[in-house]
Amino acid sequence: MDHTVENKNDFTRDWVSSSRFLFYLKLACVLAFFLGGCYKLFEHRYKKPKVSVPESSLYEPKYK
Repeated sequence: MDHTVENKNDFTRDWVSSSRFLFYLKLACVLAFFLGGCYKLFEHRYKKPKVSVPESSLYEPKYK
């Protein structure tokens, strides 16, 4: 005697809703990975150092 109850909402039974769920799950993972990568690149971006330029080498030089 089999005492199992068939679940109509089973993930493996309805391939349309399960494939839609997996598609949106993949899309969310790719988007999260992309945004995380962009944030890390922004966080570790090249910061320009403050360079002291002599006044005599400016576009309009200032002489003493």
